[in-house]
Amino acid sequence: MLREVLFAKIHRATVTHCDPTYIGSITIDPVLLEATGMVVNEKVLVADCENGSRFETYIFLGEPDSGEIRINGAAAKLTGIGHQVLIMSFCQLDEIELKHHRPKVVICDAENGIAQCITYPASTPIPIEIVSHIH
Repeated sequence: MLREVLFAKIHRATVTHCDPTYIGSITIDPVLLEATGMVVNEKVLVADCENGSRFETYIFLGEPDSGEIRINGAAAKLTGIGHQVLIMSFCQLDEIELKHHRPKVVICDAENGIAQCITYPASTPIPIEIVSHIH
């Protein structure tokens, strides 16, 4: 069985451009992509922290060290310049991979530079004593 889990996240990036007439996608500074392991054409889920909207799109490559987070196409109408967004990619892992996978997270500064890089802990089964306590 495969489980879909978080692969990586860019946390609280600030939208720098919105262009509803451009071919769809999200354009991201490659410095952020490299730090998370995300790649061009990868599907991502974007959540707008200001208005709660969520949309799926795919990654275009921005200019290095530009701090660019450009929302293109129809999704540009779901966010706005200056909004903070979460950009998340997911992967499917089997039970063995799941035990070792640690999602990478980049926390952005005000200019979409890297303020902090962290990794989330690997998934672990919930101990039986906790499960029995809940019921």
